[in-house]
Amino acid sequence: MRPFLIVCSVLLAWVVAPAWAQRVIPTEVAPAAGPVQIQQQPESREEKAAKDEKKKKRQSGELSDKSTDADAPRWVMPLSEFERHVTRMAATPKTERDLQGEPIDWVRRYGSELLWAPAATESGADQALVADDYIVGPGDELIVDLWGSVSASLRTKVSQRGTISLPRIGSIGVAGTRFADLPNVLRARVGEQFRNFEVAVSLGEIRQVRVFVTGFVVKPGVHLVSAAAGITQALAAAGGPSAVGTMRQVQLRRKGALVETLDLYDLLLRGDLKADPRLQAGDVLHVPAVGPQVAVIGSVNSPAVFELKGEESVADLLRMAGGLAPVANREQAAVVGLGRNAPARAVDLAQASRLKLQAGEVLRVHSLSELNLPTLAGARRIRVEGEVQRPGDYVLPAQATLRDAVAAAGGLTPQAYLFGAEFNRESVRQSQLEAYDRSLRELEAEFTRAAVTRRERLGPPEEQANPAQPLIHSRILERLRQVQPTGRVVLQLEPDAKDLPAVSLEDGDRLLVPSRSSSVHVYGSVFNTGSFLFQPGKKVGDYLRQAGGATRNADTAEVFVLRADGSVVSARHSESGWWRQGLQNLPALPGDTVFMPEELDKVRWSSVLKDWALIVSQFGLGAVALKNLTQ
Repeated sequence: MRPFLIVCSVLLAWVVAPAWAQRVIPTEVAPAAGPVQIQQQPESREEKAAKDEKKKKRQSGELSDKSTDADAPRWVMPLSEFERHVTRMAATPKTERDLQGEPIDWVRRYGSELLWAPAATESGADQALVADDYIVGPGDELIVDLWGSVSASLRTKVSQRGTISLPRIGSIGVAGTRFADLPNVLRARVGEQFRNFEVAVSLGEIRQVRVFVTGFVVKPGVHLVSAAAGITQALAAAGGPSAVGTMRQVQLRRKGALVETLDLYDLLLRGDLKADPRLQAGDVLHVPAVGPQVAVIGSVNSPAVFELKGEESVADLLRMAGGLAPVANREQAAVVGLGRNAPARAVDLAQASRLKLQAGEVLRVHSLSELNLPTLAGARRIRVEGEVQRPGDYVLPAQATLRDAVAAAGGLTPQAYLFGAEFNRESVRQSQLEAYDRSLRELEAEFTRAAVTRRERLGPPEEQANPAQPLIHSRILERLRQVQPTGRVVLQLEPDAKDLPAVSLEDGDRLLVPSRSSSVHVYGSVFNTGSFLFQPGKKVGDYLRQAGGATRNADTAEVFVLRADGSVVSARHSESGWWRQGLQNLPALPGDTVFMPEELDKVRWSSVLKDWALIVSQFGLGAVALKNLTQ
């Protein structure tokens, strides 16, 4: 029995000893004439399988922060209503048709492409982001190289206790250490065992931290990002600000307190990332709603929608847009506001540093080549406003017409009401102004003669029947002087006109194409002045009855209708017999203004000056001026 036990013991030692030797001896090899060599513990089969599986998931995108939308076309990202509005203003007729078919080059928010492709989280990419002040923590992978009296090249991860373990050296606490200080910490610890050696440390895989991204981002929620990441990387993981998220007031909150507010324009315009602090686990990144927005389109290097902070001038916006294109008009641009009838105003680019835009306005820089600016003298500058695709100021050749001006503005919108188009000309206004002043002087002389005649006929003022008559005359003259001719030219269109006449242009002309009116206005000596809903088939008399009819002091023989095209229809000047019987049966049109004058006095003025209809038609006074005269 005893010999049997001895044989078993020998056999057991022969089997176990090689496994023990394989596990311990290779970790320390000391050649006779070389340094002590410390070898990395070989990977187990399970560790190798886990690493291969992780690599496959990264390749498939499961473990990567790379967005599957990164390679998608730009236009798949939802646009804001303002971006769509600006795109349509900037589109040519061809690209306008493409809006319903193939994608076009949208006018996007400035910097919207910056964060659509999230930053990669591969080790190599992370190493490039690590700064000297990076704080090492559990989960970071360190690559330690030793040479000299001891030779090693080891990869080790910081444990949850904040330590790493090196063969023959033991456990070393590194959590909370600055990356720049790691070599000194390891040198001191290895120096307890060896002399005459050097050490180098680099980072392999960096640990990930969990942060919360809230507000107006593409993918709000919890995201895992590298511990070396800043605000921009976390935004990238969340897909960036959405179409209605701010790029200028991104907030970093830590334990309930506001730590930093990042303006992404600093990065976009100057490459400045000083205000991009490193994130910590549990941080909250909040993206509020976008602030006031304006747009710069036309002949600039990079048309875009820009978010305002309040202090930006037109000159700042042009710099953000990459400056003017080589063919841009460097003297003047146009600003168009929101609203269907928002007027376009010209801005002097020489004063750009002192000009500011309001929210929703669009700055259009005209191209001299697109405008066909002639090299010959006689170019015409015209302003086109209202229901056209691209309202603004345009420079056209000397032979251009109204139709050319509308074509330059991109054509009419479906809401355009050509019958009500207002065409103003400076030369006509000057002629009207001279005639108007002359008529007012004649009227004043007529009032004076009437007062003298009245005084001679009635005696001293205390015996006059109406001593307040001169005061009434004075008020009438004051109101008339407050109204100025507009220089409107009646285009004589049919109510259902679809095109403008080929009227030659003059420099400084202005064309306003309104939308179709839905009301008829009644002013003057009626019981209920105001605007009434237009209904096809109704006549002028119907609207007068809706206004309560004429008052006792009304001059019913002088009633007239001011059409939307600027023409005047009155019973006195009509050649139609049934109109001379009154305008009651005249069919009303959208935008008509019916005016019932008041009987002023029994003094015989000159017929021209008493005829309100003639004054309105000859001097181009509009409905607003007419309303002011009666108030």
